[in-house]
Amino acid sequence: MKPFIRYAVLSLLILSTAASVAAQGFGRGGGRGFGRGPGAGRGGPNGGGGPIAAHGHDERHDEDRDVFHFLLTNHQAIKRTVTELENGVETLTESDKPEVADKIKEHVSWMEHRIKETNPIRMRDPLFRELFQHTDKIEMKHEDTAKGVRVIETSADPYVAKLIKAHAKAVTGFVERGFTEAMKNHAVPDSEPVGIATPVSPVIKGHGQVVKLPAAAHQPRDGARIVVDVTRGGDPAKLNPGIEKLAKYLNIYQGAGKQDASVTMAVVLHGEATLSVLNADAYAKQFGGKGNPNFDLLHQLHEAGVEIYVCGQSLIQKGAKPDDVLVFADTAVSALTTLVNLQADGYSYIPLGK
Repeated sequence: MKPFIRYAVLSLLILSTAASVAAQGFGRGGGRGFGRGPGAGRGGPNGGGGPIAAHGHDERHDEDRDVFHFLLTNHQAIKRTVTELENGVETLTESDKPEVADKIKEHVSWMEHRIKETNPIRMRDPLFRELFQHTDKIEMKHEDTAKGVRVIETSADPYVAKLIKAHAKAVTGFVERGFTEAMKNHAVPDSEPVGIATPVSPVIKGHGQVVKLPAAAHQPRDGARIVVDVTRGGDPAKLNPGIEKLAKYLNIYQGAGKQDASVTMAVVLHGEATLSVLNADAYAKQFGGKGNPNFDLLHQLHEAGVEIYVCGQSLIQKGAKPDDVLVFADTAVSALTTLVNLQADGYSYIPLGK
């Protein structure tokens, strides 16, 4: 890319970059400005995977952050017009206040430096991240004005031209609404919105539905170990909601992420959840009725490999005994000893109280 084009790329992005990064922070985790985590994205529906890479928190970080915040804080002093072209946009971003106009120019100057040094500001907003993946397909002409920057931005690639137009609308939103607009994610044109997939129950059928989120943060990791501490009670004539939650946890690992992940799960029932694991006769004796409404789900969980433990102390205190427990559940000396032992074995502790 020619130097004048590189310089111009971020002229149009002056407010969008400022808003996205300022609103979402300059942290060290994945996706935050100048973060230390993974790369800035892998492109959208037409691929991508351009030159953007992870870069450290450099010496200019604080100054750039202050400029971004200043522009957002003073968004009402900025004037912007956008004219859509067949293959892009023409924009004019200015301010009648000299100090705001100066900050605009300062920002553009340092963005030119970042482009030349391949040290871009990383963005979490999907639209901006995608646009930066295609800067080699953008043709731009710009000129500084007394009050700001005029830019003509076009692309011979219809997809990139669509990105340019969508981005221009988002920038106008920043000018009109400041930080309020900056807190929003902006969709890549023609992409499927995250989280609209049909809920599924891949492991425990009919219980604990989940939605697949292959691009979301903190994906399920293979080999996880979880012990769920269930003390939640409820209507004895209905399924215990804590046990329902166990189904959701299993389904998350086997159907909510980009890839299925193995998980070893144990459940310890005590408190108000203690009698949820009684066999049909013992349950009917305790509560009346014809059987245990938790049986079917508990059996599915057992078949899926979940270790089921009930606190022996709580069991006896509530008028039941170990022989009353479902055949596939184990009576432990106590919830306390079970939780201590499993955590010592590397299980992560998840409490499910009232």
